[in-house]
Amino acid sequence: MASAEAKEKLVALLDELSKAHTLPRLSKAANDVDRIIELLSDARDHIARAMDPHTTSLTMTKLQNPIKTAFDKVTEDLRQASSSHKKIGRALDKNFPIKELPPDDEKIASRVPLINRAIAMHLLREGQFSVASTFIEEVQKKDPRNSSSRLDDQMDEDDKEEYHDASPHANGYHHNHEDGDYPVDEDEDYDDDEEYDDEDEYDLSSLHSQELQDRFAEMYRILQQLKAHNLLPAIDWARANSAELEARGSNLEFELSKLQYVWLFLGPAVNGLPDDENNGRAGALAYARRHFHRFQDRHLREIQQLASAMLFAPNLADSPHHDTFTLTNAFTDVASSFTREFCSLLGLSAESPLYLAVTAGALALPRQMKYMQATRAKGTEWTTEQELPFETPLPESMLFHSIFVCPVSKEQTTESNPPMVIPCGHMLARETLEKLCKGNRFKCPYCPSEGQLKDARRVIL
Repeated sequence: MASAEAKEKLVALLDELSKAHTLPRLSKAANDVDRIIELLSDARDHIARAMDPHTTSLTMTKLQNPIKTAFDKVTEDLRQASSSHKKIGRALDKNFPIKELPPDDEKIASRVPLINRAIAMHLLREGQFSVASTFIEEVQKKDPRNSSSRLDDQMDEDDKEEYHDASPHANGYHHNHEDGDYPVDEDEDYDDDEEYDDEDEYDLSSLHSQELQDRFAEMYRILQQLKAHNLLPAIDWARANSAELEARGSNLEFELSKLQYVWLFLGPAVNGLPDDENNGRAGALAYARRHFHRFQDRHLREIQQLASAMLFAPNLADSPHHDTFTLTNAFTDVASSFTREFCSLLGLSAESPLYLAVTAGALALPRQMKYMQATRAKGTEWTTEQELPFETPLPESMLFHSIFVCPVSKEQTTESNPPMVIPCGHMLARETLEKLCKGNRFKCPYCPSEGQLKDARRVIL
């Protein structure tokens, strides 16, 4: 990793280039090119209007010097940008020397189909539907494991029906183990020693679906409207999916309706909407009467606070409701909430798993490389699988759950010794549970409950 001194040198170089007005800005060259186009267009129009050979010759003669000067400016702009880029490049090479990357991991090589799925899902989440379609087609051509025909050949009619019900074509929203939040694997018996692995995760045919693409297209359309401060499409979507959102304990529909109330309350001077009975304080009050009754069981206090804001309208900035009616980050926050809930109903995380994995890997890579260089120099090597010899510092946004340690054996769980939940709700490592067994029965070490091995379920963190 670069030292503090190296970072200071880079910052000083950027400051120096900025003060000298030579920091690469190709917009200057683009503006000069636009100026050339404008000169040529004016000359063309002048010649077309005159329809006179003498005027044409005179116009072309007058045009030579301005065009030459403009081209010289473009050349100088590009020269300055190139020079600055070279300076920055040399500084980066000096302070961030190229280091050998860690060798390829066989475990990663064996997970290529899963990596392909993550890439395809990332492209879909980003709205790159044509790119995702081409990528999926190319992967399926090269990897017969991902072909839908293979699945059809291996499944009988009952299996096909079950597979169809789990696909995005069947019930609209699609859940999968890769991106969804499934704390307990209900279908896996405790004594299955095979590594947790759902073949559907390796099959890309479910992603090559117009239904799934339409879902993401809908999400981006609504997000675009939210950026334009139009809350109505998002409110309509939340209302159409209110049952699923309420089952998840989500407040998205009320938060959207609340922001719509505030948006109308602030009036035409802020929201730019027509100045009529549907806008301003009167419009906000009418909107609340039409829609807020649906939320009074869960959000009565907040509704009362919104209504009481009418009394403070002449001096809202100094009122107790000041924060509620400040829109600094309101639309950005509600857009994030909408994205999170939309993806949750699709069985996906709010952030792209591929983006998180790559970002976390980039943050961890420098320390990993430094450790590998030190161990090579000393002739030592870390031999424990599935575990790093040090803690990788990550931002709080990338910390999702803590590592589970068995409360009985005090050992950290692994793929071969996963956490298991027993009927009473307590959780133990698989090896601990097996040691507690007498025949096929066991007694919980923390409560009087007893159970059978077949009733234990693996927990997926």
